[in-house]
Amino acid sequence: MNASSNIIFNYIGIFVNLYIWEKSRSIFDVTWFNLILFITWSLAFALGSRLLTRFTTRVLIRMTAACGALTFLLLTTLTLDNRLLWIAIIAVPVGIMWGFYASSQNITLSVFGKGKDFEVYFSIATIIGQAISILNPVVFALIIKWIGYSGSFLLMFVFVAVLMTVSFMIPPITLSTEKKPLFQNMRFSEVFSYPAIRWMVPSCLAAGVFLQFQGLFALIFTFSVSSDKLVIALLNVLYAVSAIIAMVLHRRLNIQGGIWLKVGMVAISAGFLVALLQHSVFLVISNILTTVGLFYFGTVWNSDQFRIISRHTSIEQARILLWRECFLNISRIFILILILNVQELKGPVFVTLLAFALGCALLIPLFSQKSADALRRQNLHIES
Repeated sequence: MNASSNIIFNYIGIFVNLYIWEKSRSIFDVTWFNLILFITWSLAFALGSRLLTRFTTRVLIRMTAACGALTFLLLTTLTLDNRLLWIAIIAVPVGIMWGFYASSQNITLSVFGKGKDFEVYFSIATIIGQAISILNPVVFALIIKWIGYSGSFLLMFVFVAVLMTVSFMIPPITLSTEKKPLFQNMRFSEVFSYPAIRWMVPSCLAAGVFLQFQGLFALIFTFSVSSDKLVIALLNVLYAVSAIIAMVLHRRLNIQGGIWLKVGMVAISAGFLVALLQHSVFLVISNILTTVGLFYFGTVWNSDQFRIISRHTSIEQARILLWRECFLNISRIFILILILNVQELKGPVFVTLLAFALGCALLIPLFSQKSADALRRQNLHIES
């Protein structure tokens, strides 16, 4: 499921954004696409969680595949004079697709995952993701050069069909057996009822800011280096190789997760600062540093949070995950709204946003440590 969905998501993340960028090389257009995407994603995640109280994850993955098919159908056939409306219409099924996928994946992880399982899972998922990040961009860059964007959009239907097929093979997880409704006891104080889990809230808000800043500007930095699709693809391969090297170091060095998280956030912060130098070489170095940092962040931060979440019942996990996704996406949407005012990769607005993202990145280890300390004290209290 990860492999088939990652092929689709990786293609959209690079080439659909590039397709939008190439028209007028506008930061606003790419930001507008991602803003609509994440607003829709948030709503779709909530709807997906609600649907899981009646149906299984298999149904959600089929709906994910259907939205993927609709996305590539619209990209192939839809033409409008109003460009912002056209971008919004394309972004909506992409947001629904990612929202449904995220809700089904998160529930699967929280139901099945226990303790150390999470680090193993996120490590394997990273291997799959990076392998696709190496092959996918180059293959599709060559395909687009050969048969154009329209031909590549049609080819993506093959991978949508693969995802649809996989949906019949994954475990049929559902929340329908739970006696309590999903949206009962959904108040913040009821869901985040002890200190360790409450520290997840500022951590998610801060993570959403720097994740979206890095995610959007990593694309724009790459697009700014070259307009050649193959060069853009090869740069993405370079970033993927950097993440694989980071993964090898993570596995071979016996270092605590908290230290890896700090290393990751320092790498991301250094990447943000290097980007201020503007030259194409430094933009590439910036993306390498933030890619390495994101590997350590994703492996440690996600694992730590899912360990806490997995202590709860299935319906409680669904409520926590719904709140968690909202916090992540609220800050993502907030930073995207601010980025709409950025006209170029310099000036006071861009530098201010970069400093804000940098500050949020540096706060993540602090929030994670606070959560770990609170959980340790809670466990000692229970044992005593």
